[in-house]
Amino acid sequence: MKSTRYLCRALFIITAVLLIPVKKGAAEPILNPTTKTLFKPLLADPSEPKIAVMPWLGDRYLQLDIGASADLYQSKNKKFAAGVDFATYSLLQRGDNFKFPVDAIDYLFGVNASWKKPISNDALPFDEFSGKVRISHISAHFEDGHYDADTHQWIQQSDWLGTIPFTYSREFVNLVVALSSPNHRIYAGYQYLYHTLPDGINPHSFQAGVELSTPGNTYLAADFKLLPIWQPSLEETKGHRGTWNVQAGRRLDDIGLKNVRVACNYFSGMSRQGMYFYRPESFSTIGVIVDL
Repeated sequence: MKSTRYLCRALFIITAVLLIPVKKGAAEPILNPTTKTLFKPLLADPSEPKIAVMPWLGDRYLQLDIGASADLYQSKNKKFAAGVDFATYSLLQRGDNFKFPVDAIDYLFGVNASWKKPISNDALPFDEFSGKVRISHISAHFEDGHYDADTHQWIQQSDWLGTIPFTYSREFVNLVVALSSPNHRIYAGYQYLYHTLPDGINPHSFQAGVELSTPGNTYLAADFKLLPIWQPSLEETKGHRGTWNVQAGRRLDDIGLKNVRVACNYFSGMSRQGMYFYRPESFSTIGVIVDL
């Protein structure tokens, strides 16, 4: 698809430009990859690139995320950065004998730019303004856990009127801005889909969230999105639905596990898995997240 090829070319060109050395006496590369990103990852956003193992409570499913955001370039004053995002979001079935057939998986890659600016206003409980803009591609697929080996057919969905599997692909621009202090952060975001399959999807989505540090190295975070609702009978979206992910967690730095946290989530809204983008879900998870 043309838009995907253009995005791949853009990724290649941007990476190549960042690799060009700058002469300052001896040649010094401006590329300095780091996962300590200028814009800190959103704690409760299910679509944030991260490493996480989150079993569902009460259902035989498990979410496995493998990904990260990395800044390829950060300015000397640490106020601007450019980087990349890579992620997979997998929904696994919890079978017997330690087997985990993959039901569905999403792949994301893209480029980003971020910035931050100090705030010197005693009237506000924040000391920093930051933002991040991303250009990304995501595609979704059914895997072996969604295939019936006895009938040699893909498992059909009663609430999906089309063929299975189907082509799911999206290219989008996403903007998030935040106000933060060392103990809390609030943010708001907007996403625009400029290409999508299936088509007929409303291109506009909205986001807001809050993160609070609490005693004992614990925290509370909530992410809210307004996502388009797909009408299978109309083959288009109509209206939006609120989608919540509420997370309570604890960082384990004080016991020697730096950048590791345990967390409980409650999710309610439109599925994050592209193969189920039309389906509302509600479930709870508990697991481990590693912040690179």
